Amino acid sequence: MKRIFAAAALAVATTIAPALILAAGGTEASSAASFRLVTQATVQTDPALISSEGEVALANAVYDYLVDVDHNNVVQPRLAESWTISSDGLTYTFDLYDGVRFHDGSVLSSADVVWTFDRLRDPDAELPTSSLYGNITGVAADGSDRVVFTLEETNPFFLYDLSDNHALVIKNGTTEATDFNGTGPFRMVEYLAEERVVMEANPNYHLGVPGISNYEIVFFADESASIDALRSGQVDMIFGMAPAVLESLRGERGIQTVAVSTNSFDVFRIRADRAPGNDPRIIKAFRMAVDREEIRQKVTLGTGGVGNDTPIGPLYGEWHVPAVFERDIPAAKALLAEAGFPNGMEIDLHAPDSGTRPDYAVLLKEQLGAIGVDVNVVIFPENQYYDSANPNNWLAADFGITSWGSRPIPQFYLDVSVVTGSNWNEAHFSDDEVDRLAALAGSTLDDAARKQAYADLQAALFDRGPYTISYYFPQTAAIREQFTGLNLKAFPGRTDFTALSVR
Repeated sequence: MKRIFAAAALAVATTIAPALILAAGGTEASSAASFRLVTQATVQTDPALISSEGEVALANAVYDYLVDVDHNNVVQPRLAESWTISSDGLTYTFDLYDGVRFHDGSVLSSADVVWTFDRLRDPDAELPTSSLYGNITGVAADGSDRVVFTLEETNPFFLYDLSDNHALVIKNGTTEATDFNGTGPFRMVEYLAEERVVMEANPNYHLGVPGISNYEIVFFADESASIDALRSGQVDMIFGMAPAVLESLRGERGIQTVAVSTNSFDVFRIRADRAPGNDPRIIKAFRMAVDREEIRQKVTLGTGGVGNDTPIGPLYGEWHVPAVFERDIPAAKALLAEAGFPNGMEIDLHAPDSGTRPDYAVLLKEQLGAIGVDVNVVIFPENQYYDSANPNNWLAADFGITSWGSRPIPQFYLDVSVVTGSNWNEAHFSDDEVDRLAALAGSTLDDAARKQAYADLQAALFDRGPYTISYYFPQTAAIREQFTGLNLKAFPGRTDFTALSVR
């Protein structure tokens, strides 16, 4: 099976804990049952290819997942009303809600679920989910409202895998990504690629009619303009703001500010499969030159969790292993000299223009300059940076900064971005021990064995991984105070906006 959807590059765009309301004021409602969310413009409309927060928010409104994960990190029904797991952990059976309909009026059936996941796991389709679902040996319909998944090996996180951002169920045989024919809580009214998306509540939604009747996603390329629009009441919510911006909004009349602890992180990574990054001395020298605490303080204002150069942050409790990295400029210079660069080197550092990534890049430029590395910072619009059609995208650069959204389990990052050959292995990293430990952690049903595997894997990445992760940043949002019912998720595009209502 080849790719069915065409990637819809339609506009210039850019990107587990309950939300904590930090400040509130008082104001009148701007429009009784309408809600206007600000994001940067969407590019991908195929749910299997979405990546930015705005794209995820749009898809999450129009389509449904088989199961979802709530803001407390608990798996919840969405299209599947219930499920059972076989005693050997290899067979998952899902019963669908009765009478769920697509927005075109047709009834959802098990065939739609089978078609969706067969597409997502097909390596020939060249979708980013093929490695995530590589453990599935079969997806089969058992009647019109039951679906059976069979696994090759046990996977204690399989339900979470089924809630991956891309795993939205689409109608069997869909060929146009811009049809927007989902089963979700909102129906498409108008899609203006460079301006906004207008949706209306689905009156027949199987989980209940949303509390807002009209939902718009308004595209802003400039953060300061979007903040002005929020202050003036032209829009109702913004998420993903830098800590300094959030701080500036605290206490403002009519605005609530929200912060959520997450495992979101910005990684500085070195491509390890070709020169100069294929020399372990280069990787080690760069990592020794970075002052992670200075970066954490300046980028997150100290609000982010302390980084440990792995995707397994403190949010994951006992699975997280803290690490302290000492900056050692003389040792880093000596390693560069041994690697053939006694007078330093010049590099291009690629980063997206979203959030604080440009600030992070500038700090790295300053810090790496101390060991003689002349850094040319190259900033791309976020939509170009993550666009698979761009030859200079995030997967191609030798030195890059990438923002990873928070996920409910750490195994996701390992399966899709760390193990050898995974679809989003941006560092092109390959390590036999890391692969073995990731496979063990993702398959064992023994909690103690999983904890040890994660600890050993983190030790391996501390030692020789091509990643520098200085912080795990909180997720932030600001919303007009007339709205109630917001439970911001760590990946804000996955927030359940159906729960919103007007006071």
